[in-house]
Amino acid sequence: MILVTGATGHFGKATIDFLLKKGISANNISALVRDVTKAEDLKTKGINIKIGDYDNYASLVEAFKGVDKLLLVSGTDVVNRGKQQINAVNAAKEAGVKHIIYTSFERKNDTETSPIAFLAKSHIDTENQIKTSGMAYTILKNNLYLDALPMFFGEQVLETGIFLPAGNTQGAFALRSDMAEAAANILTSQGHENKEYSLSNSENVSLQEIAQDLSAIAGKQINYVSPPQEVYVDALTKANVPAEYIGMFSGFAEAIKQGEFSAEKTDLENLLGRKPTTTKAFLKEVYATK
Repeated sequence: MILVTGATGHFGKATIDFLLKKGISANNISALVRDVTKAEDLKTKGINIKIGDYDNYASLVEAFKGVDKLLLVSGTDVVNRGKQQINAVNAAKEAGVKHIIYTSFERKNDTETSPIAFLAKSHIDTENQIKTSGMAYTILKNNLYLDALPMFFGEQVLETGIFLPAGNTQGAFALRSDMAEAAANILTSQGHENKEYSLSNSENVSLQEIAQDLSAIAGKQINYVSPPQEVYVDALTKANVPAEYIGMFSGFAEAIKQGEFSAEKTDLENLLGRKPTTTKAFLKEVYATK
């Protein structure tokens, strides 16, 4: 029995679809959801629906009973997810889960000086809890999603260009669905116990290179400007962007600049059995029709 948390989110739902494509019977897959009304499509596919809330420990223990492999997809409640995920790990152990797979993140800096420390702590705490739990584990160190780049660029990127203080450092950004496929492959094969995998792209690209790709797609010059942090923050503040978004955008931009997402090696290609989707292919899919 495989259970996927966050099953109505992008990563969880994609992983379940890959499991089904690989021939795993729907009755051998369970989906943890908080709101059953959001799981109608999963029910239609024959997936077992388990109701559970990260803040309700007893509900998690009940949902995890009989589960062999648990894919713990990191939560989106950045403020509370550290406590929530430790709840999930402890509940998994109490319920007798044999193997836990966790979606963490690629990084080089584990300290408070990281520009994305506000996101990092809950991941690191969860990893540590998993490693000391006694359960077999697999840690997936997901790179920054290619899927997130359009959010950083803004809706008018083909008109206004890229304005982001990320410097010229390259990153091995990868597609979320490629990572979900890798997770499904891990869930359906052996030999992944007590391992950590880097889920990064096989290529590293800079924002300048991305601007060049966008120029080729759009048939016109798309410029990349990397302003000082304070200029960027001031521009977004004047554009009435909410403060929490400014903090997130500027933090990730600085992390890119500091090389947090560059990767000299990756396990993604081996886990997929093919090259991951390239940045250029992703950009074409998103922007070629606009």
